[in-house]
Order: sequence, then structure tokens, then C-alpha cells
Amino acid sequence: MNVFDLIGPIMVGPSSSHTAGAVRIALVGRKLLGGRVAEAEILLHGSFADTGRGHGTDRALVAGLLGMESDDRRIPDSFEMARQLGLAFRFGTVELRGAHPNSVLLRLKSPTGDAVELEAASIGGGRIEVRRLDGMPLCFTAEQPTLIVTNADQPGSVADVSHLLAARGINIATFQVNRDSRGGRAIMVIECDATLPASLVDEVADLPGILKAVCVN
Repeated sequence: MNVFDLIGPIMVGPSSSHTAGAVRIALVGRKLLGGRVAEAEILLHGSFADTGRGHGTDRALVAGLLGMESDDRRIPDSFEMARQLGLAFRFGTVELRGAHPNSVLLRLKSPTGDAVELEAASIGGGRIEVRRLDGMPLCFTAEQPTLIVTNADQPGSVADVSHLLAARGINIATFQVNRDSRGGRAIMVIECDATLPASLVDEVADLPGILKAVCVN
């Protein structure tokens, strides 16, 4: 347990789980997309759907999509800012089987048409867990520099990515691998002890069999 579990993060409230956590989920979604969000479908589950509006969850999510942190005083004005900046957003509700009650499904699109879908939960104290990305189950908190690699399920991909990290002197803290089917699509989630430079992510993306590589520093 750390101090944030007891008193929560520095934030614009009222709730660390419904407001600060929501900002952080959306900010991670923006980073996974690779930058500016042009369109967003925001589907709320459980407590987020039931009480989110009163806690400012809706405005917090839009604020995160605009790149704000949880202590940004502009969060209450995020809807108007989004309209001024050309971010089209819409809200709905969804039932997510087995999901944490403070969960949201984000479907995001960039100005160039790139898209990402993530399911994430706010688990208290401003902390979050991303639990599904583009339909693939995974779990990461974005509390450490994290490299997410989508690849064809083929021999050598894990070794190739690990070798690049080792060559840069970057130590791996945790390493998760999952796939949708044998020989289909796979995903690696690699939490590291050091910041991941953009040039490394580009090198990973150029490896054989790699479909996509992004990082959350």
C-alpha cells in the first residue's frame, strides 16, 4: 500500500475512482492511439453508468482524451473544449461480462483514421487497469513504462523484441503474451524499468511479423 491508496492522487474531484481514474483511462487511450483523438465512442459500465454523470466521469473521460492530467483545472470545461478542438464524442452504456463496476469501453479514432478499442477499469485511488485492447485480453496499469506489441503468432517474435530491449539496456519488469488463436494474432505487454524512446518503438514496429507497436511512458 502507498500513500495514494490512503489519500488519493492530486486531482480535480470529486472522486478518485470516478473522476481521477477516468481521466487516466482516457489519457492512456489517447497514448495508445498515438496522439490526437478525432472521434470517440464512450460506453460506460456498472457504477460508471449509474453515477458517473454526478461524479463528473463523463467530463473526466473527455478531458483525458484531450490530453489532460487528473489535476487539470480545465476538466469541468472539457465538453466545450472538445467542441472547439474538433473532438466528436458520444456516450452510451454497455454490459461488460465480469468487468469491474467502474469500467468503460472506449472506441477511438485519430484524424488519419487509425483506431483503437480498449476496455479499462478505475480500481480506486486514481489507479487503473487496462483489461482488453482491440479485442485481446491483457492487463496493465500504465504505472511503469509499457510497450504493447501486436504481432502475427509466429516463432521468434518474442525473442526479437526482447533482444531489442536488451540491446538498449532496458530491463523488463513483467512480460505478458496472449493470442486469439494458434497462428493468428498475438499481443505482448512488456512493463519496463526505464522510459521507452520513440526510436525503439519504431525499431520494434519494423521487425518481421509485427503488426503494431505503441508505448505508454
